Amino acid sequence: MDTPRQQNALSHPEAIGNPHPRVDGPQKVSGMARYAADFNLPGMLHGVLVGATIAHGRIADLDASQAEAVPGVRLVLHRANRPPLKRAEKGSIDEKRPPLEDDVIRYYGQYVALVVADTLEIATAAARLVKVRYEALAPDVSAPEDVDQASDVESERGDAEGAYASAPVRIEAIYSTPVETHNPIELHACVADYDGRGYTLYETSQAVVNHRDVMAQMLGVKPDAVRVISLFLGSGFGGKLWPWPHSLLAAAASLQLRKPVKVVLQRAMAFQTVGHRPFVRQRFRLGATQQGKLVSVQQHYISQGSQLDDYQESCVEATPHMYSVPNLKVCSGIARRHVGAPTSMRGPGAVPGLFALESAMDELAVALDMDPVALRLLNEPEKDEGSGLPFSSRHLTECLSTGAQRFGWSRRTSPVGSMKKGDLILGWGMASCSWLALRLPAEATVTLHADGSARVVCATQDLGTGTYTVLAQLVSAETGIPLARIDVRLGDTALPPGPFSGGSGATASVIPAVLQATREAVRAVIGIATRKGGVWADRPADGLSCRDGAIGPSKGADAHVPLQDVLRRAGVESVSGEGKAGSGNDLKKRYSINSYGAHFAEVTWHPATARLRVSRVVTVIDGGRIVNPRTGRNQIEGALIMGVGMALFEQTEYDARSGAPVNSNLADYVMATHADAPELDVTFLDYPDLIWNELGSRGIGEIGLAGIAAAITNAVHHATGVRVRDLPVKIEDLLQKR
Repeated sequence: MDTPRQQNALSHPEAIGNPHPRVDGPQKVSGMARYAADFNLPGMLHGVLVGATIAHGRIADLDASQAEAVPGVRLVLHRANRPPLKRAEKGSIDEKRPPLEDDVIRYYGQYVALVVADTLEIATAAARLVKVRYEALAPDVSAPEDVDQASDVESERGDAEGAYASAPVRIEAIYSTPVETHNPIELHACVADYDGRGYTLYETSQAVVNHRDVMAQMLGVKPDAVRVISLFLGSGFGGKLWPWPHSLLAAAASLQLRKPVKVVLQRAMAFQTVGHRPFVRQRFRLGATQQGKLVSVQQHYISQGSQLDDYQESCVEATPHMYSVPNLKVCSGIARRHVGAPTSMRGPGAVPGLFALESAMDELAVALDMDPVALRLLNEPEKDEGSGLPFSSRHLTECLSTGAQRFGWSRRTSPVGSMKKGDLILGWGMASCSWLALRLPAEATVTLHADGSARVVCATQDLGTGTYTVLAQLVSAETGIPLARIDVRLGDTALPPGPFSGGSGATASVIPAVLQATREAVRAVIGIATRKGGVWADRPADGLSCRDGAIGPSKGADAHVPLQDVLRRAGVESVSGEGKAGSGNDLKKRYSINSYGAHFAEVTWHPATARLRVSRVVTVIDGGRIVNPRTGRNQIEGALIMGVGMALFEQTEYDARSGAPVNSNLADYVMATHADAPELDVTFLDYPDLIWNELGSRGIGEIGLAGIAAAITNAVHHATGVRVRDLPVKIEDLLQKR
């Protein structure tokens, strides 16, 4: 449903909803953008981490004497000489154990020492001289098998087991998604600088405010003694959301040496110590009538976890509200293994959850001899049956119908292998998708200058999704100042606190704060214009507005006076406004607020050479109002390419003997490349969700990955007759039909 609320009129609405280029683009293409590892401070030292070469056991002896004797080595930090480090009681961190806390090894690559030297080369050579003797035990890095261990009830209504037992049509299948590793081009890095009073950390962080708060607790100082800066990120996909041990070790080394210390992880360490999407095994049982109406949904899932930490891939996120069904039960469990702490990866929970649900729905459609789109339309709910709340805005049915039309779905013939193009067999598959709406507390300050420019500042960071541009658009929408004249400052905890960049929540969070701050600044200018001696001293303030960067009557044809003239005449250099917005938690007590979408995928299968390719994808997204369709489309397209990788390529493999990730490089960990990219067609529906925020915008960063893997494997089944339930698709799976 859509329930509009009162909306303030933007003075320049064209600034919102049009495809603006990135305001930070020139800095990036010219090399002026500074990433964490680009900071080289005077007197800076370099740190190289030493990781455990076992996954289970303990350190029997650590000898750093040879490394310490190398000229240029300043410190070998290990358990015996590290400063006191505490656990964080508040904030978000996935690996809660402080590094070097004990001698127990719980996963391969766990840090046992940090070597700090004058140069990276010296530190690298010395790190090889740290001698560690272990008492090793056999690790368990196996994929969890028994979904019946999933006993924690996450969502339940009706009698799902009884309804399934009596259902005329039943589907039961087990699906799995493998360990996937975040591989942003920019490696994790920290430049830590302790100056005797506090710490400055140049970080690869998707959440600088949380990073500050957690690091302050673990270092035993007040939050104002830590400043975190993350001006640009070479993406993160969730792996850079929360602090990791290398950051704390860099800060500890800087504390002891009183010099800046730079630590940059090696690519292999990205597979060991900074999180991953965990392996998940799921069992779905669907019961339906002969006509296709769902009567029972049961989901049991178990995710791989680390030895100490509590992260769980919450695959329950979408299931309870996705389709109308009177009887539902979702249960979960964690299987602890000798691996590093898992963490959020783009679309955590919903992505593996929807792979299984949407695969099961396709299997049900085949069993019913029913069109997969028609099956989903038949089971469209009127409200969120998991929470009992009305939807703030839901247009999944239009996503399905629009996507089907754009894809040409009416031409699909249902028999396996019945569609051909030359010597290729075509497979057509589809899936629905959903992602939660997220809003976090945010503050912003907007300053209007006497030279006609503006500045907006907020501590939130730009993950690479276009946040710099969004903030400039919001100020321009209220003032008419061109984007090129708006300076945006982000990614620094010295600025007003802002939200983390994750969960597709940053844009929705900053909208109300930035608009409020801009309006406060405009009101301040109007106040100057209407006071004695001002350019509009004879007019009431409530009769004036800002348009095209100028102040004038809201009605009538009188010429407006440029902002800079108003300020210069009054002898004022600048005026500022502040904005503050809370989370959306109160709204979520009254509404079910999510984004929705539909994917349609075409694969080509060449039996003679066993070649499978995703050739075409059509995606339609109901994400509320899209602030910038250009960067928004880029987000969906990037997610779809990740979906091709998820469906066909990506899988982190562990050596059962050592517990080491064995394909821990970009040659052996296969991801989708330009050569694998299909033709992409992305459409946004325009239904502003005005319940959620003034512009009606929800997040879209994650939803493009949710469901696309199922659309691809459903297409694979249509082409080959092979139902792939364990990702990624392997050629061996498809050859069984030859």
